Amino acid sequence: MKDNYKKNDHAYKTIGETAKQLNLVDEKTGEIQTHTIRYWEKQFKQIKPSVRAGGRRYYSSKDIKIINCIKFLLKEKGFTINGVKKILEQKDIDSIDDNIDLGVYKQSSNSKRLIKDRLKNISKIIKELRKIKNG
Repeated sequence: MKDNYKKNDHAYKTIGETAKQLNLVDEKTGEIQTHTIRYWEKQFKQIKPSVRAGGRRYYSSKDIKIINCIKFLLKEKGFTINGVKKILEQKDIDSIDDNIDLGVYKQSSNSKRLIKDRLKNISKIIKELRKIKNG
């Protein structure tokens, strides 16, 4: 009967429910990775679950959104924990989504051209140095 019950989206969720909702599940064993959320809690001050009697954690929809953002940046974008900390300190959490340009992975055509020009200049310098060396 408990499996058929669905909580309101704005209701507080346990750590297990949060991990399931965010698909934090070990692919090999199928176990829910609640330890990941507990670790992230220690690393990111933005995660503030309500801790009730017996030490049970309950996560608000805002907490879940933050955890989902952290998961996205770490697992999908490949950021380090320190990189994610810097982003969370600079950005409003509501502005972060899958399409955000964090200035790390996307390069404009101008920056690509600049890199190509610099490489050409470096190649010219190397050729000139070889000429001088070989006399």
